[in-house]
Amino acid sequence: MNANVNTQAPESVHCEPLEPGLYIVAVPIGNLGDITRRAVDVLQRAGIIACEDTRVTGKLLKAVEVSTRMQRYDDHASAETREWLIGRARGEAVALVSDAGTPLISDPGYRLVREAREAGVTVTTIPGACAAVAGMTLSGLPNDRFMFAGFLPVKDKARRDVLEELGGVQTTLVFYETGPRLERSLRAIADMWPAREIAVARELTKMHEECRTGTGDELAQHYAAHPPKGEIVLLIGPPVEAASTADPDELLREALLEASASKAAGKVAKLTGLDRQTLYARAVELKAEFKPQ
Repeated sequence: MNANVNTQAPESVHCEPLEPGLYIVAVPIGNLGDITRRAVDVLQRAGIIACEDTRVTGKLLKAVEVSTRMQRYDDHASAETREWLIGRARGEAVALVSDAGTPLISDPGYRLVREAREAGVTVTTIPGACAAVAGMTLSGLPNDRFMFAGFLPVKDKARRDVLEELGGVQTTLVFYETGPRLERSLRAIADMWPAREIAVARELTKMHEECRTGTGDELAQHYAAHPPKGEIVLLIGPPVEAASTADPDELLREALLEASASKAAGKVAKLTGLDRQTLYARAVELKAEFKPQ
């Protein structure tokens, strides 16, 4: 938490109970000063707060002087727990929070929201901090549009499959990642797209906030020497412009001189970010041209 930030909780504007319903409340991702007056007001006036971890949320509530009862609600919550919360939301305000940031962004909650809406319960959003958006603003990568894709898979093959699936998307890709897994993910990205620009945003809104950019290989080497902790926003720039404007057929023909159609397609996919299967089909056609008629 930044030392010079005023972290005194905003005073509640109202004292009467809120209208019944489900309130989606964003909380800080690190710096307590980022909590909004409206968020504090809703947390104070809600009848119950549904949260991932009562210990984590309890610290926040203590800091902002809120004593509302908490109910654990995470990925393992049962259908009965959802039904109970929806039943409560019919008669009082139920606030849903995550451990940090905006609920439902790679956090549990969408089933609760969907079923609440189906049950006719009013759902209201209280916007605020979001790590994916904060990381995007720091990265310096193209932001006219971007794609948020959650956490990368842990296993190597699954991670590679996801990266290959998204490789041709002509926009910045945004992932969440953890410190212990960051280096492996960066090396996987470097193997597939050695020239694409990568950004790693960490410690967001805190005293040691940083956003480091470079190629996947450069960043993998850095974090191998300086192991990071905590959760991280990992951003991958769009396919390299110089390569993406080159003629894919010419690139394939060059690669086919010394590689199979499959390997040639893979090489050109890494350079351009184009779909590997489409390139493979074209490589087979071009390879046939080499055969004597």
